[in-house]
Amino acid sequence: MSNFLQYTIFGIMLGAGYAIAATGLVVTYTTSGVFNFAQGAVGMIAAFCYWELVSAHHVPVLLALVIILVIGAAVAGALVERVLMRRLHGASAERPVMVTLGLMVILTGAATLIWNPTTERSVDNMVSGQFRLVGINIQYQEVLIIGVALAVAFALRALFYSTRTGYALRAVVDDPELVAMSGVSPNRMSQYGWILGFMMAALAGVLLAPTQTTGIQIPAMTLLVVSGYAAAIVGRLKNISVTFAAAIGIGLAENYVINYVLPHLPENLVPDVTYALPMVFLFIALVTLPSVRLRAVGRLTTMRAPRVAGGKESLIAGGVFLALAVVAAIVFNNTDVKGTTLLTLGGMVMTLGIVGLSLVLLTGYSGQVSLCQFSFMGIGAFIMGKVAGGGSVLGLLAATAICAGVGALIALPTVRLRDLYLALATFAFADAVATGFFNDGHVFGVGGVTIGRILLPGLSLSGDRAEFLMVTVFFVLAAWMVLAIRRSLFGRRLVALNDSPAAYATVGLNIGFTKVAVFAIAAAMAGLAGALYGTVQGVVGTTDFDFFPGIIFVLFVTIWSIRTVSGAFLAAVSYVALNQIWPNGVGLFAGVGIILIGRAASGVLGIEPFQFPLPWVRRPTSPAVGPAGDLVAPSALIGGETSAAS
Repeated sequence: MSNFLQYTIFGIMLGAGYAIAATGLVVTYTTSGVFNFAQGAVGMIAAFCYWELVSAHHVPVLLALVIILVIGAAVAGALVERVLMRRLHGASAERPVMVTLGLMVILTGAATLIWNPTTERSVDNMVSGQFRLVGINIQYQEVLIIGVALAVAFALRALFYSTRTGYALRAVVDDPELVAMSGVSPNRMSQYGWILGFMMAALAGVLLAPTQTTGIQIPAMTLLVVSGYAAAIVGRLKNISVTFAAAIGIGLAENYVINYVLPHLPENLVPDVTYALPMVFLFIALVTLPSVRLRAVGRLTTMRAPRVAGGKESLIAGGVFLALAVVAAIVFNNTDVKGTTLLTLGGMVMTLGIVGLSLVLLTGYSGQVSLCQFSFMGIGAFIMGKVAGGGSVLGLLAATAICAGVGALIALPTVRLRDLYLALATFAFADAVATGFFNDGHVFGVGGVTIGRILLPGLSLSGDRAEFLMVTVFFVLAAWMVLAIRRSLFGRRLVALNDSPAAYATVGLNIGFTKVAVFAIAAAMAGLAGALYGTVQGVVGTTDFDFFPGIIFVLFVTIWSIRTVSGAFLAAVSYVALNQIWPNGVGLFAGVGIILIGRAASGVLGIEPFQFPLPWVRRPTSPAVGPAGDLVAPSALIGGETSAAS
């Protein structure tokens, strides 16, 4: 009985920490319509700053809290709203998702550069000591966290429902013009919301840092508040009381599972299940609760889709691309770059380009935000290594088919989700697979899985040149397939689904079938890319398909243009190149890039100076212009989108 009480107290304490972060999410979403994916990263930065001030420089605790919360978090929240979020007024829901993800990778990348991840860091309890109650020892730190969480919940409840400022904060996202007519600045209200959200995230990070028995670590602290995401979803991103109760319930459930269920599992599974639990709770919350209509930032504006090149144009461009690849294979054969042949790097570009093409099909065309394409890529590589000893055509087929099935299974419970909810579901799936499957020693093993080159009767693909040309052919075929789908009836249905799901259903079309089908196709493409990636690399392991690189690559594709074949290719080129030149700066580049193009809905290739139609592409009479005056149809390297509206 004493153990149960001890676990209950600790679970309530853990849930209280989640509640603080979750209420910050609710405040931000209520006042701006933006779900802040960087909430955990803000808490992580606050935890490291607290360690820097208190443990490293011996600053008094209260002074450190004032510096972190009042000076640091409040100022940062105001700047983020003013510089980043205010520019997204009138955007669809997917763009704020990408911008806040960019902010997350900027903060994690900056933390990696400032605080060496290999150095162990821990902080002491803010309030030392303990006392006994009903036969168990209770830490004063636990009481402090629970008390602060209750105070925050009551204070925010009173603010939102008992003050004029609170009414304005809740109304600003629905009708800023009406709020302005009442004499209140909508921009100021939105800024207050971000200030409060950042302060709540920082407070949660500082309070939970001493509870980390293994010390504060960048990935763990960044993802620590993911259970807070689940609580916010249970509260429908608006109800603080329900959010608080859900956070306490999740904290209790997590602690009970850890102490009562995990001891009965095989020892090698315990760390994986422990890390995956928050993501499992988030996924369950998303697929079981009734969805609500999510608000976008400001008023939605429509954007004319880029014209897709015809079949003849695509074939010509693909042929030219293959010819250039042959020339590159001859010229750069046996050329090394930091111990890796240039053709091997080129093969990596082509395989990642196929992953980018899957995002073009899934997110660019149908509007379904997926953050788990690297997960399917890793599953495909694993299957390729295990089927027929690796390096077989059968392995390619198995990887493609199985990933298509897994993609369909993931899509089935999420067909009713759109925009933010779907992004959160794929976010949860990606991290759960990375921590609960790829990190298992029985999956990739200590040294990784060896995957041989593909063997074909009468044809040798053992050399780097032949391998590079083979994966290039697969990339061109995938590009042709994506463009052919876009030109087909199914492709037009995808664009219609992206434009208006309600209208799509009104005319009698099956939304569920379309979503599952496109998700399965995109997952199959990513699985095929993973299998090919394994043949290029020779050995693949856990770090090749980690959670954060997958998020970063999605940002790269978005930066260039997630609506075009060209964007997928250039994203792969820049991602591989930066990983060779400055590996620690890849996240920073992605984050800064996605923020800088916050106004360019179609990415870099949608900006006018980058419009350069190829000679064989039919020139339009007038360019398609987006909502902010951006040209939304870049020319394509593989015969993709041109400058006319479809």
